[in-house]
Amino acid sequence: MEFKHVSVLYDECIDGLKIKSGGIYVDGTLGGGGHASGICNLLDSKGTLIGIDKDRDALNAAEKRLQEFDCRKQFVQDNYSNIEEVLDRLGVSGIDGALLDLGVSSFQLDNFERGFSYMQQAPLDMRMNAEDSLTAEEVVNSYTGAELTEVIRKYGEEKWAARISDFIVKYRKNKRIENTTELVDIIKAAIPAAARRDGPHPAKRTFQAIRIEVNDELGHLERAVEAFCNVLNPGGRLCIITFHSLEDRIVKEYFNQRLNPCTCPKEFPICNCGKVTDVVKVTGKPIVSTKQELESNPRARSAKLRIIEKKR
Repeated sequence: MEFKHVSVLYDECIDGLKIKSGGIYVDGTLGGGGHASGICNLLDSKGTLIGIDKDRDALNAAEKRLQEFDCRKQFVQDNYSNIEEVLDRLGVSGIDGALLDLGVSSFQLDNFERGFSYMQQAPLDMRMNAEDSLTAEEVVNSYTGAELTEVIRKYGEEKWAARISDFIVKYRKNKRIENTTELVDIIKAAIPAAARRDGPHPAKRTFQAIRIEVNDELGHLERAVEAFCNVLNPGGRLCIITFHSLEDRIVKEYFNQRLNPCTCPKEFPICNCGKVTDVVKVTGKPIVSTKQELESNPRARSAKLRIIEKKR
């Protein structure tokens, strides 16, 4: 299957990075190389793109797509949260900008064998890195009812979490849950008909929750936001695209913490801790997709872009 992905907020990201032709830039979620191609297009032969992705198929597709550009390119199969270790291995001391697009790629959603979609029957996988051990099937069949409820409620923000987990536990007493269709049918049975008439697909939140659990997405994001801020050169920018409130909250809160690092009690008249910010705010409210983009790419409707810059 060809690796396809429509890059959301493309122009906004490329503009937001303020790319220097000879700089070093990281696309930490390389995917098929859509955003990366925009970065490479503005780099000269002295500029460098470092592309990171957990998915080997993504790296292969991006390397092929980006071969036409003159800039230096380095492709790394790893998790973006390991950026400090990646740069250390490459002998790079700092970067001039970075992009994280946290959305699941169209390739992963549309390739039914990966098990990300609730619209087609497929094995319960959901791993972004096929070499990882934990799968959605393992989560669904081995987690306790309480653990499933916590995952679905916390990561899916699903109000029917307890009822869904109860139906999962009862079903698997007679048969192991092996594919996405089985899981969708269980979820539909668990959610009352009246609650299924409005809103998104009834399985959307539960599938999101299990995918986040399988890939430890929020844990990696929490570690990555700090790590990427640390490795930015003066004037370097970090652009992060989120797709749901859990991700956006992590990014927003860390940016605010980095902008206001003082730990002194609020009643103190002056700061005694001595902690001062090393970043400046680029975006206040997040940047969202235009009407034109949404018409051509409905998957962009929940995308939010936040940008921060290292002080010069």
